[in-house]
Amino acid sequence: MLTSSLVSRRDFVKSAAAGAAGVAAAQVVPAAALGKDGAVPPSERIAVGLIGCGGMGRSNLHNCAQYKDVVAAAACDVWKTRLDDTMAVYKETAKPYRDYRELLAQKDIDGVIVATPPHWHCRIAVDAAEAGKDIYLQKPMTLHLAESLAVKNAVRKHGRVCQVGTQIHAGENYRRVVEWIRSGKLGKISVARTFMVMNQGPEGIGMAENGDPPREIDWDFWLGPCSMRPFNPLIVQNSYQNGSFMAYSGGWTPGMAPHIIDLPVWALELGYPTVTYSSGGRYTIEDAGDAPDAQEIVWQYPNFTMNWSMSLTNSFCFDFGRGAPARRLGIYFHGLRGTLFCDYGKHQVVPEGKLLADANPPEKNIPPSPGHEREWLDCIKNRRQPSCNPEYHAKIDVPIVLANLSLALGRSIRFDGAAEMIIGDPEAARLSKPEYRAPWTFPDEYLNA
Repeated sequence: MLTSSLVSRRDFVKSAAAGAAGVAAAQVVPAAALGKDGAVPPSERIAVGLIGCGGMGRSNLHNCAQYKDVVAAAACDVWKTRLDDTMAVYKETAKPYRDYRELLAQKDIDGVIVATPPHWHCRIAVDAAEAGKDIYLQKPMTLHLAESLAVKNAVRKHGRVCQVGTQIHAGENYRRVVEWIRSGKLGKISVARTFMVMNQGPEGIGMAENGDPPREIDWDFWLGPCSMRPFNPLIVQNSYQNGSFMAYSGGWTPGMAPHIIDLPVWALELGYPTVTYSSGGRYTIEDAGDAPDAQEIVWQYPNFTMNWSMSLTNSFCFDFGRGAPARRLGIYFHGLRGTLFCDYGKHQVVPEGKLLADANPPEKNIPPSPGHEREWLDCIKNRRQPSCNPEYHAKIDVPIVLANLSLALGRSIRFDGAAEMIIGDPEAARLSKPEYRAPWTFPDEYLNA
């Protein structure tokens, strides 16, 4: 079994093809799965593999494997402990892998859940599309503009079904908000303000010494396309701690904004922003990380502005809560006749006096979701794209990655949405594509697809 990223992709494909018969997914199938007792025959089940066995990935796999028409066929992680923990749950049907390329080489895998740290999302998603696998790709979709376009174009070129894992999109509350905004009752919406705040205190995620990685983690493979650096246990502990390291997460804006700005993008059918500006920095927290503890963003659209506020050192959140430190988030839609504010689970309309003539909720017209993972599974069968496919989600991911680029450069980024390119700033355009550490290569062939 291959466990090092120093193996070239060409050599890997040759060895995987030669050994495919020997690494096929286990076929220990209970009698009920042969079509009795209302079960789905094995030939009609969707075989799903998990790449990245952290908490979110295991949750996504559970949400898929609970259905009779799904089998958990594979799991992959460079951290043997997490892989073993996942295999203990699915040992009767799943095959373990340490190299995701070996999993993708298996012909009997229909779809893969990509739940690795975000710095891996682009390379694995593109490889999965090339391998003919349908993809459930955890958010953030990518960390760089070129990566976002490459994933979108690879999924399109290879005709794959892809759902980005912004599961809040499937909730009923978001549907009711979209109906309110699109009803026109609030008048023209000129500004949307979005928030995510919490208070980690000055110590942040704490300090930990760099050192040798534990034997059960292939640290070189974990880093993958990112630069080599000493191992630090906080980087790999979980997604919360990982959010403090820019190279692997992009910070807390890519970690949370995909869920939150998704709603204005959906309700107002936004395209790409024409101008993006971000400011912020590490002002208070002193820990092992390097991500900003405060970040402000302004996205300019034609006749519309959207703002983002992120703080890790103060959790006051206007109408969404105050007092004891807590994670709080929300969205304000400001219209001519009223304001609607909401979070994941509730919404409220505040009239502009008598300008809001009809404060009754509009009729429900958006059908309920079967569940974010279930929608992906249904689309694998009917070959339609799910609601949060990359063509849609790029309108969420691109503003976020442009904001982090603006933060790094200290200036506004102008973007031509029709051409999908940064304009008037050659340095920003160059830096929008990351340099991958050898032997990993950036999938340039998908930038002009």
